[in-house]
Amino acid sequence: MGTTGNRIALVVGGSRGIGRAIALKLAASGFDIWLTYKGNHEAAASTRAEIEATGRVCETIPFDVASFAETEAALLPRLENATPDVMVYNSGIARDNLLMWMSPEEWHSVVSTNLDGFFNVTRQIVFAMLKAKRGRIVVISSTSGQVGQAGQVNYSASKAGLIGAAKALAREVGKKNILVNVVAPGFIETEMTAEIPAEQVLPLIPLNRVGRSEEVASLVDFLCTEPNMYIHGQVIGVNGGLAM
Repeated sequence: MGTTGNRIALVVGGSRGIGRAIALKLAASGFDIWLTYKGNHEAAASTRAEIEATGRVCETIPFDVASFAETEAALLPRLENATPDVMVYNSGIARDNLLMWMSPEEWHSVVSTNLDGFFNVTRQIVFAMLKAKRGRIVVISSTSGQVGQAGQVNYSASKAGLIGAAKALAREVGKKNILVNVVAPGFIETEMTAEIPAEQVLPLIPLNRVGRSEEVASLVDFLCTEPNMYIHGQVIGVNGGLAM
């Protein structure tokens, strides 16, 4: 909790797409936002302005989650004065290619951002939450991490790794009143999926439509705010039935 007494939500990768929708939804639920992003200052400033227009405080924090040193330098000074009540790990990139043609850079960049980044951030946050004896952590994985997807061996590996990491962490910190859960979006309309032909995906989705970022954000908000909470260490899909 911040020095002002307001609840704080750390949204990692919060400037665009699903992360932006999550940050806005949590702000509407009364959280001040620590919004991290890598380098799109314009998108971060736009999201911050939207949040501040609602009367909440938003602090934008640029750093590369793939770097432990950058992550530590960005977060540790803030943690000396405040402990986030909520952490949402949404940072993620895709570099799709068939494995036989995948370059080492395509593999390592995806795994370092999506999976190493989770360690780099959570390593800073979880100690503060343990001291506070409270907290909620929501990890944004993907349907690709549950069922695999051709052309996404790197992405699927990183997102499956997040599921395993979150479940293990849930066993470590549950007794300290820290709830850890995973949200696994399916085909959601964002910049990341803009180049994927919808007509190829829709036949696979029983609801016969793509999802919206707000539909993911609503579930994340529930996991972060619901007082009657016995959901812990779970993976919840938001995919229209794409994976069951």
